[in-house]
Amino acid sequence: MRSQGTVIRNAVVHTSNGEAPTATTVVIRDGVFVHVGGDDTSHVDTEGLEEYDIAGRSVLPGLVDAHTHPAMVARSAWHKRLPWTHDLQGILAFVRSYAEAHPASEEPYLYFEYYPGDIFSGSAPTKELLDTAVSDRPCLLQDHGEHEHWVNSRMLELMGVTKETPDPSPPLQTFVRDEAGEPTGQLREMAHTHFLDAMYARLGWSPPEHLSPATIGPFLRFLTEHGVCAVFDALAEGEEMVSSVAELDRAGELNLLYEGALRFTNATDLPHVIDEVQRLDGIYGNDHVRVRTVKLFLDGTNELGNSAVLAPLCTHIDAASLGEIAQTTEQLAECLSICNERGTDIHIHMVGDRAFRSACDAVELVRSRIASVGGEWRTQVTFAHCELVDPADMARPAGLGIFINWTAHWSGGYFGEGARPHLGDERWDRMYRFNEIADAGGVVTLSSDVVTAYESHRANPFFGMQVAATRVDPEFPLNPDEFPRSERPLPSGRLARDLLLAGYSINGARQLRLADRLGSIEVGKVANLVVVDRDPTDELQSPALLDVVIEAVMFEGRIVSGALPSV
Repeated sequence: MRSQGTVIRNAVVHTSNGEAPTATTVVIRDGVFVHVGGDDTSHVDTEGLEEYDIAGRSVLPGLVDAHTHPAMVARSAWHKRLPWTHDLQGILAFVRSYAEAHPASEEPYLYFEYYPGDIFSGSAPTKELLDTAVSDRPCLLQDHGEHEHWVNSRMLELMGVTKETPDPSPPLQTFVRDEAGEPTGQLREMAHTHFLDAMYARLGWSPPEHLSPATIGPFLRFLTEHGVCAVFDALAEGEEMVSSVAELDRAGELNLLYEGALRFTNATDLPHVIDEVQRLDGIYGNDHVRVRTVKLFLDGTNELGNSAVLAPLCTHIDAASLGEIAQTTEQLAECLSICNERGTDIHIHMVGDRAFRSACDAVELVRSRIASVGGEWRTQVTFAHCELVDPADMARPAGLGIFINWTAHWSGGYFGEGARPHLGDERWDRMYRFNEIADAGGVVTLSSDVVTAYESHRANPFFGMQVAATRVDPEFPLNPDEFPRSERPLPSGRLARDLLLAGYSINGARQLRLADRLGSIEVGKVANLVVVDRDPTDELQSPALLDVVIEAVMFEGRIVSGALPSV
């Protein structure tokens, strides 16, 4: 009995294979590409295969989201959405009204998202201010930048956080304090998460955050429907998440490749985290599910003014402040050395130019040390975000083999001008520059980095491509009176469409160590592809990439979303 497969003809195939970038016909047998090229398929066996003429539609490789957060999206489904406004009193009125309509007996803990990060220009959120809206139960508001939170007095009390409570992981995960050392109600970098179990115990309640195939499935299906065939979960949140993904896979409902990462903070806890990474991979790892990476937060955010920068911040009380960095170059080098010894990859959050330079220095230092004793460099290093890079450092990732991961949909006005007061105009204008890194030979991968259900629709890769190609955010545009067409400076930071496609396909596959299997349409690779209604690489077409219609998604030779037109 002959195996089944597919022939797709009359297509505009963008292969993401530099040696043969386009084709018109693909033949798939047993879930693998056996022909990628012209119309002549006489050299391959097509008997018994279904044939499709797709009338000039474009075919792309299955896409790769190289940094996102399925677990966090699932856990956030119960959060309440704030109206988008810069009216602080309006936000407080909304919270107050919601609390009055939903008593503490019904909702013992209120979690709202998001408030604009720049709404407190010249001031800061305080527990006393939030108490005016809600004081009878814990209440938290999340900043739009996702790295700061605002809580009321009751929440601090139930968490057991007082003047004497040490910050969980300084200098990044901290409680902002007044001159007397009392927590003000402003929290940075998820500091509260270390105290939530105590709060829930005192409440005798816990939120509906259980991870299961049923709760993570919808977001993963959304990714599949939008052409994503491989995903990197940049904070897997442990066994509950990985086991749920594995269960979806066993049921034949995953339809993408999943790579998860676990978080560490320093060289002390890193060996234990790697132990857990290897344990989870040993239990659940297979052709579709892997856990091989650790995650580090090296600095904060530019919007909060706690990124690590080379020149002093403009707004800090200390005029010489260079922001905050979690590890010195030598400390990070020690962590990299441990990763290399254990055969573990590392993914590092960084946004400031000092963090970028220090991390490059650490990679260079460790690689030199290993080479000097004849050792082998095995660890794959990815820098995530890299929002501000000094021009002198643009070529370093290529020379050091570092992957650069960028969240494409941040390229426009998503975070507004929150970073501008801290960085000043010159640095703010040259944020988000990746063409220079790519031109120097660096590998730039693209992703969505969505963390809540609120923004999960922005995980559509074509939404990200649209914003990165135009530097205009269709949902959160910059003020057009100040920025022509709401375009974020500088226009030269727009990403070319060939880089967008590579970043969401072959480059992402390289970051996930999957380029031998997927990321491009080539003979011998698994048949992952996306059929769309227009050519997204055509620079002469309308820039509305977010309007691209995905007609069919194929994973390992199977149509898992949409349908192909028959001859």
